[in-house]
Amino acid sequence: MSASNQTRRDFLKTTAAGTTAALFGAPAIHADSKTDSRIVLGTGDYQYEVTHDWARLPSKFTWQTTHNVAIDKDGFVYVIHEGRADQKDHPSIFVFDPKGKFVRAFGNQFQGGGHGLEVRQEGKEQFLYVTGYQHLKTFAKLDLKGETVWQKYAPMVSGFYASGEATRPEKVWGRDRFLPTNFAFHPDGGFFLADGYGAYQIHRFSKDDKWLSAFGGQGKEDGKFNLPHGLWIDDRPGREASVVVADRANARLQWFTLDGKHLETMTGFILPANLDTYKDLLLVPDLASRITLLDGKNKVITHLGQDPDWAKAMKSAKPRMRETPEKWQAGRFVHPHDACFDQEGNIFVAEWVATGRISKLKHLG
Repeated sequence: MSASNQTRRDFLKTTAAGTTAALFGAPAIHADSKTDSRIVLGTGDYQYEVTHDWARLPSKFTWQTTHNVAIDKDGFVYVIHEGRADQKDHPSIFVFDPKGKFVRAFGNQFQGGGHGLEVRQEGKEQFLYVTGYQHLKTFAKLDLKGETVWQKYAPMVSGFYASGEATRPEKVWGRDRFLPTNFAFHPDGGFFLADGYGAYQIHRFSKDDKWLSAFGGQGKEDGKFNLPHGLWIDDRPGREASVVVADRANARLQWFTLDGKHLETMTGFILPANLDTYKDLLLVPDLASRITLLDGKNKVITHLGQDPDWAKAMKSAKPRMRETPEKWQAGRFVHPHDACFDQEGNIFVAEWVATGRISKLKHLG
């Protein structure tokens, strides 16, 4: 992949007057009858019918700030929330069937710091990879029923962390602390782990879960990060597999070889939080109230769920919009923290909001 940069100015040119509504994906209400209406986002071949609060919990459980969402090969949806540290018996991971019906819950060990969540196929089995930040400072592999395969803490062999960080984790933040956020899976069976809130390193582990190397560190120059929150393997058609990182506070994406060499930087985002791919599409949930779709050449197809008026309302809301669901509007997002595709190209969105929210965007095609 040749290195290229898209400047913020170039990015903003694509939102020039006359195309703003289409590009930002302003919601359109399609009424099929007086009693049947739906919210549709996007344009052309990339239109999605939105169902907010798609996943419903039984009354014995409560949403406690949703963080990530993942889908297994059978269409079951897994959701992790941060949870409350003072409710240690409450599960942090919930499972729903393809229609949104609650199936089971587990993961109380991640209460108060649940963060990243991904499903991985390994041979004939599927597993969950989970991160916990705040006071937990851990990452783990579980089976789909919630049984722990292994659980690990700061990779002290890397040399980045303060003494005791792996054995006495505390709710202390800093560049010498371990606060992991998300995973990407190496084609060789290993994986990458983003220390998004800690040392700003991308750690590489072998297929037998041993630490191998790391790249990154704090900075604004190419190859450095300011909160590398999410990452994924970009193996879309026509592209050599690479690691793409959502460098959130630097408002950009960066691509690297599988060995950690910088390839490409794309600017023009606001607060990109994570990534996923489907065919030639790259999906970027942006914490600043929108979902971005890029095509195979990394050109912006559309921003879903945000327009200039909503962006203004988000910034001026007091108390914060994430805490006042009565002010939310159908077809608009508050803080997309994660999003992923299912096998049919539908999109599921998890938002960083106090009451939790999982939305389904059904691809109309």
